[in-house]
Amino acid sequence: MKCELSLMKHILGKNFTKRNRFTRQCIGEALIALMKDKSYEEITISDIVKKAGVSRMTFYHYFQSKTDAVNNYLHEIIECYLEECSRSLGIDSFYDAAHVRHAFLFFDQYSDFFLTLAEASLHSLMLNAINDYMIRFVDPVYPRSHYELYYYGGALLNVFLKWEEEEKSEPIDAIVAVICRCCDIPPQKS
Repeated sequence: MKCELSLMKHILGKNFTKRNRFTRQCIGEALIALMKDKSYEEITISDIVKKAGVSRMTFYHYFQSKTDAVNNYLHEIIECYLEECSRSLGIDSFYDAAHVRHAFLFFDQYSDFFLTLAEASLHSLMLNAINDYMIRFVDPVYPRSHYELYYYGGALLNVFLKWEEEEKSEPIDAIVAVICRCCDIPPQKS
């Protein structure tokens, strides 16, 4: 992941370092790799630490469960998105075609991760992460009804997963246009 350390320290606290971030990332990536061959329920902590090359003590230093490891990885991706978004688009609006397009292209980098979670029927983890993002980061800047934020976040996640499952058979701009029509977002400026 290509996220700046300063933002992560701000969000996760002063004990956040490149080393422990790398370790947590290795654990998350090991879990996702294991999910390609085993069901989520069958994967043990022993499987994860062996694949990640860390001790059980290290795993439990960071996480209480494998679900915590997945959630951490999800939040890392979202934090990287926030950093990237603030650098490239600014934060003057989130509810526009440019941001929808940017979000789809950014999260496409992690399509393997998201599709693996979807295949394991772990949609609730992804939905909880996007809802948390909407409430923590969008609502303070662009106050809207929580129902509207949950609707928008859930719609984006669902359309994104469908687009990825269909191997991006529709061009990104066609997908953005559909979302804009459904969510009453002004079309992208030419």
